[in-house]
Amino acid sequence: MDSAPAPVPTSLRDEGRARLFGALYHAGRATRPRLQALTGLSRATVSALVADLIGEGLIREDEAVRGTAGRAQGRPAQTLSVVPHAAYAAAADIGHTHVHVMLCDLGGTVVWQRRTPNDTDLRAEHTVRMVAEAVADGLTASGISPRRVLGLGVGIACPVHRGGAELEADGIMPGWVGVNPAAELSARTGLPTRLANDANAGAVGEWRYGAGRGIDDLLYIRLSAGIGAGIVSGGRLLTGDGGLAGEVGHLTAARDGLFCRCGNRGCLETVASPTALAALLARSWGRHVEVAELPGLFADGNRAVHAAVHEAGAAAGRVLAATVTLLNPRLVIVGGDLGWAGRALLDPIETAIERYAMPMHRRRLGVVMGELGAAAEVRGAAGMILNGAPLTLAGASTGRRPVADAVAAG
Repeated sequence: MDSAPAPVPTSLRDEGRARLFGALYHAGRATRPRLQALTGLSRATVSALVADLIGEGLIREDEAVRGTAGRAQGRPAQTLSVVPHAAYAAAADIGHTHVHVMLCDLGGTVVWQRRTPNDTDLRAEHTVRMVAEAVADGLTASGISPRRVLGLGVGIACPVHRGGAELEADGIMPGWVGVNPAAELSARTGLPTRLANDANAGAVGEWRYGAGRGIDDLLYIRLSAGIGAGIVSGGRLLTGDGGLAGEVGHLTAARDGLFCRCGNRGCLETVASPTALAALLARSWGRHVEVAELPGLFADGNRAVHAAVHEAGAAAGRVLAATVTLLNPRLVIVGGDLGWAGRALLDPIETAIERYAMPMHRRRLGVVMGELGAAAEVRGAAGMILNGAPLTLAGASTGRRPVADAVAAG
C-alpha cells in the first residue's frame, strides 16, 4: 500500500528501529524471539531497540506466553505490542451527500467520529471548513494534542490524480473544479494531508480492518451515488499512471442505456447506483422517489424495489466478471450505499461472475459484502496515514515530525 510521506532512516540504528517497530505494528503482538525472526536482527539488537522503544512510550510489554495447560515451559516469553495511544490519525470521507470525520488511534480503533449530511458537490469551501472544524472538535472532545496526530487522510467522491493535488471534478463535483482540497485542509488544520479517491480509501479500509484482512489481492466496489473500485494487487494499492484506475462505474453496462454524466451512454453508474434505482422506480410509478426511501421499501418486501436491486446486481456482476478476468483477485468486496440489500444484491453479482468470468479466474474467488459499511472509506483514509507510522515514529532519530517528538517527550 502507498504510505504517507515519512522520514528516511539516517543510520543503521534508525533503520533497525523502523524495521522492528514496523514488524510489531503489522503483527499486532510478538515476543522478542518472534521479532528476531521477522526482522533478521540479532538478539542483542532486538533487546536494545525494544528497550529504547519502551522508554519512548511507543511499545509495551504484555502478559507472558505460557505453555499448554497453563504450565510455564522454562521462563515465559514476554509479548510486546504497540501502544495504541502513542499517536493518532485524523480522517475524512467527503461524499456527494455527507461528510464523515473520524479520529483513530495507532491500532486503527475509532476514538471519535461525526457524520453530517452535506450538499457537497457545489460547496467546496463550506465542506473544507466543515471538515477542518470537525477535526478540531474531535481533538478537543477526545483530549488529544494535535502534536500526536500523524496526519489527515481524506477520501473524496471524485477521481484524484497521483499526488492528490488535482481532481477530475468537472461533471462530477462541479464546485470543486480547480480546488486543491489537500492543500486547503492542511492549511486549515496544520496537519499533513493525503487525498485519495473514496473507492481507493474504501479498499484500504476493508483490506486493513474489514472483510479483506490478510488478503493481498482484492477488488472493492463501491455502489453509491458514484460507483468506483479500489484494487489491491500483491499487497499494493493500484492507482494507475495518473492515479485514476478503478473507474468501473463508467464501464458500459447497457449498450443503449441512459446518458451518463461522464458523457458516455449506458455506464454502470446509470444502472446500479441508488440514484439510478430511485429514478427507475420514479419513471415506473409516476412520482418522485427519494433514495432514502429505498431501504424501507426493500425491507417491506416491495417487489419492484427487489427487482430493481436484482437488476442492479446483475449489471454490476457483468462488469465485475470482466474486471475479475483482467485482474485475477482472490476476493471481491461489495460496499457502498446499496449495502442494505445484502444477499439480494450479492446473489445476482455472484451469478453473473459465475456466468461471464473465465473458470480459472473464479475458481478460488470469493465474493462478499464489506464488513465496515458506511465507515469503510473513512477508516481507509485513516489507514493511509497510519501505514506510515513505523517510519514516522521510529525511523529517523533526527529530524522527526512533531508527533514523534511529542511521544518521546511523554
